[in-house]
Amino acid sequence: MAPVAIETVSSDTPSIFTYENPSKRIFPDGIKTSGQFDPNHDDIKPYDDFPQEITGPTVWTADDYAKQPQQWTRRFSEEEVKEMSDAADAFIASETPLTGITKNKFPLPIMESFLGAIRNEILNGKGFILFKGFPVQAWGNHKSAVAYMGLGTYLGYFVSQNGLGHVLGHVKDVGADPSQTDKVRIYRTTARQFFHADDCDIVGLLCVARALEGGESDIVSCHHVFNTLQREHPDVAKTLCEPIWYWDRKGEISVGQEPYMRQPVFYKETGTDGRVYCKWDPYYVHSLKRFWEAGIIPPLSEAQEKAARILEETCLRLSLHMVLEVGDIQFLSNSQVLHSRTAYKDFPPPAPRRHLMRLWLATPEDEGGWKLPFPDSKHKKRGGVQVDDTPPKALLDAE
Repeated sequence: MAPVAIETVSSDTPSIFTYENPSKRIFPDGIKTSGQFDPNHDDIKPYDDFPQEITGPTVWTADDYAKQPQQWTRRFSEEEVKEMSDAADAFIASETPLTGITKNKFPLPIMESFLGAIRNEILNGKGFILFKGFPVQAWGNHKSAVAYMGLGTYLGYFVSQNGLGHVLGHVKDVGADPSQTDKVRIYRTTARQFFHADDCDIVGLLCVARALEGGESDIVSCHHVFNTLQREHPDVAKTLCEPIWYWDRKGEISVGQEPYMRQPVFYKETGTDGRVYCKWDPYYVHSLKRFWEAGIIPPLSEAQEKAARILEETCLRLSLHMVLEVGDIQFLSNSQVLHSRTAYKDFPPPAPRRHLMRLWLATPEDEGGWKLPFPDSKHKKRGGVQVDDTPPKALLDAE
């Protein structure tokens, strides 16, 4: 049998993005998540090329929105709920695997136009929106997952979120030990998540069940944070722009990859007049102690420790707080927004544990995404976490 071409790419794209599978389609929608990469270090701009102050709609303060939720929330109408319901029912009846869902297989003719405008606002504006009124309790987990992933296809291409290939993530306490930072992903615990960006362009969170206490969301404009650091701590801003930060893969490694990456926290887009882009998660930086102790990579310098501390303090001071109710969906951009979660306590059994369904979505630069200094910037499913040819999975609950 002749090989089946899963995706055709240009000759200047790294070969990891070309797939041939003579026996079966491992990736039902025909596209594989590219996974984590070191940046193209030749494309990393020095601190002196960064602006002293960023302006425009990506710069906002908590005061801009705290008392005006109508500017960042949108309730689904009855007509829109029906359209999602009908599309979900038709998709389920088709018996197509959930990992094969695409925009063409989930038609939303009424919603498509405004979803395009929202996508643009997420990518190029304030960077977030909170949808309300998604009938997750009435639909149950299966239909809700279908409708949620179908909705997500209008914003980006779903990517794998971990080494197991999960494209529908479940933010839920599974009893993991948050102190084991080199092995455990913090979203699988009740611990606080410090301000961070996920390894994708847009992250979505659908609230299925709330916690008894805590588990609330804080978000902040990276560009407002950057401007504040430039004014108050220019030495910290400079340190965060330097490609001296090692990033842990936490064992989610493909053949031939190092167990860590090296990169800055603040980048600039490629080309002229590139925007400032942020990539940060302190858990992936501080979990590298095993490599420091073995002398494989240098430990954090005093300047880096200071920068990490001041970055977190500044984010917390400038952040917008929000609470996700059951049926709310938060979408936000990881390019210009950092987000965090407070620690939480679940209801005692038999009440359900706090549960958010998570989507990681990619927006390649050829389709309006940011022009990033990474080798997969034009790949449809750029970013994410991909280990070798692990197939995608869309489970209806945490495993």
